[in-house]
Amino acid sequence: MQRQFFAITLSSAFLIACAALANAGSYEEAIAERIKPVGTVCVAGDPCAAGLAMASAEPKSGEQVYNQACMACHASGAAGAPKHRNKGDWSSRLAAGIDTVYANAINGIGAMPAKGLCMTCSDDEIKAAVDYMVQGL
Repeated sequence: MQRQFFAITLSSAFLIACAALANAGSYEEAIAERIKPVGTVCVAGDPCAAGLAMASAEPKSGEQVYNQACMACHASGAAGAPKHRNKGDWSSRLAAGIDTVYANAINGIGAMPAKGLCMTCSDDEIKAAVDYMVQGL
């Protein structure tokens, strides 16, 4: 009786040890999966950057700048902004000269922030947007 109990206990211990050894790799894999880095950094020149497209170096047109940054206020006249291609709104501003209008658009005036908050726009792109808004007046 004791021999059978000892044999069963020894067999059970052996099976448990085998199961633990079989699962040891999966535990290590699970831990490695949990602590691996979330992402990687891809630097120009690395193979991972090969498929990325470069941003266009071409300047935006006046219409593109207007639609991106100016339309919100200049389409409706919000906060006293002169409306797009409205001769009455622009006449007093243009009387000061187009260079003054350019300077005000670039540096801001009154409720209008500098560059209409288009901080990625160059001064020439802002000037093109002004030209687009006053075109035909």
